[in-house]
Amino acid sequence: MNKTIFSTGILLGVLAVILGAFGAHALEKVLSANSLQSFETGVRYQMYHALLLLFLATTSQIKEERKKLIYYLLTVGIIFFSFSIYLLATNSLTGFNFKTIALLTPIGGTILIFGWVVLGYRTLK
Repeated sequence: MNKTIFSTGILLGVLAVILGAFGAHALEKVLSANSLQSFETGVRYQMYHALLLLFLATTSQIKEERKKLIYYLLTVGIIFFSFSIYLLATNSLTGFNFKTIALLTPIGGTILIFGWVVLGYRTLK
């Protein structure tokens, strides 16, 4: 499980760097300042949680079998939160109205919060 968690953290970290560079260099000319700021928020939160996954994989404070729920919460939370922000921020560039998935952002944020709470609980228990 630790190898899967670590690999996911690496993948999400690499994607955050790529998307951050894409936002800074390609999207700054075609998005509004507010949309670009939202996009950057998605990248920042993705990177924070990618680093958290790397920590989770390497910590011995939590038994390996107890990491699974935290891993799933963080991974699903990142996908819902950050990736919905990417789609919403670039909505003006596509023919599809991504505003229909806007509810995924707060759901993803809530799932990320639960991931942190479970991490804290399992670390202190």
